[in-house]
Amino acid sequence: MDQQTSRPADASTLMEQILYEVKRVVVGQDHFLERVMVAVLAQGHLLVEGVPGLAKTLTVKTLAATLRGTFKRIQFTPDLVPADLVGTRIFNPRSGEFSTSLGPVFTHLLLADEINRAPAKVQSALLEVMQERQVTIAGETHRVPEPFLVMATQNPIETEGTYPLPEAQVDRFMMKVLVDYPSEEEEFVIAQRVTGPATAVAAVASMGQLAELQQECRKVYVDPALMQYAVRLVSATRRPERYELADTARYLSYGASPRATIGLIEGARALAFMRGRSYALPEDMTGLVGDVLRHRLVLSYEALADGITADAIVQRVMKKIAVPDKPLQTGA
Repeated sequence: MDQQTSRPADASTLMEQILYEVKRVVVGQDHFLERVMVAVLAQGHLLVEGVPGLAKTLTVKTLAATLRGTFKRIQFTPDLVPADLVGTRIFNPRSGEFSTSLGPVFTHLLLADEINRAPAKVQSALLEVMQERQVTIAGETHRVPEPFLVMATQNPIETEGTYPLPEAQVDRFMMKVLVDYPSEEEEFVIAQRVTGPATAVAAVASMGQLAELQQECRKVYVDPALMQYAVRLVSATRRPERYELADTARYLSYGASPRATIGLIEGARALAFMRGRSYALPEDMTGLVGDVLRHRLVLSYEALADGITADAIVQRVMKKIAVPDKPLQTGA
């Protein structure tokens, strides 16, 4: 038992060191940074929505340097083609043979900047690599490096020239995080750091250590009552009338998929692991519900007309579904 409890504590210390190095460069954005670490530990992907200049790119680049991992950035534009992401076959006229040129998705940390600027056929090129961690080119399968994380950004201001993400693409993101402006105090520190000497980031861990942390994270105990809570939350978005949410049903065209349930459980594991525990508590899961569900709910035209957001529906569901407070409590 001592050995089991010491592992999360050691992992918590290492995660603190990683966050400390990232925070030497990135000011504020505590919620965002925590969600990035949760996604890394839970082996999920992150969709980030925020206005320009909020250190989204800087965060992933700094994290890659801290973990001694490879980092690549793709600027999504309307003229991209799938081969620009995954790679293609190139003919060599001298040898008369084809060779495979691998694309930028073959990295540890991939930043898909303004992902909604490219059409659906380009976005769909990420479907296989995000789910299977592999790319198929001309019938040949190529594995991407492990660990592998995709962080995609969206700009909520400019909608002209953008394309809505396909539902299959959106569902592969474990969480959607909303990033807001920094406070005045944080912005003052940002100005000091940017206009002052450059800060050198130290590598405090390796990708091999991160892979070990991911495996240890999967051993964190999640009580069946907490799993049932996640199932009920997600089920309430599909069949609201079963949970006394009939007035919400008209605002939902489609609810969340089983990936949402898995994301809640894996996210709760990761948070508990980061907090030095070998077991998950309800508060580890409740704080993640909005980030895991908001992008998976397909709102009806009535919801758009009435100004009802996905976050508002998530709050209604959370108020109705009771949080388990006893072991093995499944609820009515």
